[in-house]
Amino acid sequence: MNALKFYGKQDLRYEKAVLPVIEQVDDVLIQVKVAGICGSDLSRYAKLGPYVKGMIWGHEFSGEVVETGPAVTHVQVGDKVAACPTFYCGKCESCKKGQFSQCAELTVIGARHPGAFAEFVRLPGENVIPLPVSIDMETAACIEPAAVVAHGFYRTAMQPGAEVAVMGCGNIGLLAVQWAKVWGASQVVAIDIDPKKLDIATQVGADVGIHSLESSAYEQLMDLTHGKGVDVAIESAGSPITSAQVFALVKKGGQVVFMGIPYEHVQVERFYFEKIVRNELTVLGSWNAISAPFPGKEWTSTLQFMKTGQIDVKPLISHRMSLREGPEVFEKMINREGRYGKVLLYPEI
Repeated sequence: MNALKFYGKQDLRYEKAVLPVIEQVDDVLIQVKVAGICGSDLSRYAKLGPYVKGMIWGHEFSGEVVETGPAVTHVQVGDKVAACPTFYCGKCESCKKGQFSQCAELTVIGARHPGAFAEFVRLPGENVIPLPVSIDMETAACIEPAAVVAHGFYRTAMQPGAEVAVMGCGNIGLLAVQWAKVWGASQVVAIDIDPKKLDIATQVGADVGIHSLESSAYEQLMDLTHGKGVDVAIESAGSPITSAQVFALVKKGGQVVFMGIPYEHVQVERFYFEKIVRNELTVLGSWNAISAPFPGKEWTSTLQFMKTGQIDVKPLISHRMSLREGPEVFEKMINREGRYGKVLLYPEI
């Protein structure tokens, strides 16, 4: 089969790979129909993170079951499926508490196990999720990032009627806008430096867009909320600047959720840092998308709200490309050659 293999920093190759086969009684072999490029893939491509040289990459995908082990009963050959790409050890202290997202050995396909930028991928049955007829392959390929965002909202104590600010309107931020509405937000404020991203944020449900190059996000938000701030602020840009500024957006006793990952040092000025203490803020990290019972309520909720249309990934999709174009598009994306939202790769094109 053909696959994208990662060999090192900015070294991604489209080449032949060994076709996976059923090895365990609970294995499921899936023909990949659509695979999505994640922001974490870009970061690893550009700056290098944990990897196995020559590993088949990718972890966001949808596909069709082509073979199952004898112990698999919930899916059968021909079923359309998505899959949770994450593995947990089940033995560490966090896993014993059912806190799988905090597993000491947490990993995903594409890191230490062959991934989904390929024609076929193998996963344990418990990771494989049958799709309702109403969810198409493109939407299903985005279930994983949507579940990642849902995990962050489940971490909060947000109540219906809350006001929410989303700082950074990339794919995760645009999903956060929609999840905030699902959670019952009375007002969602989208913040970005790119007017076109703000336009999409408004399209998917944001009530107000703040262009933070015009004046500071803090000043504009304070004007909007009459000096109070919002109940919950989501940091989804993964920028060292926004990671510091986000503390000033929430009201006293509010919550800040970090979904973005800054790959540089974050320096927090006194003005922003003091907000944590003086306003008695709750600061939450959110990692991955799994909980107990595995894969978790994040996945069932995502399926439900994709079925109702309240989580709509179509406006996020900017490119549909062949898998063989993967190395080229990764290079263009990190060099900012063009405007990219969610990029989907198709092995069969």
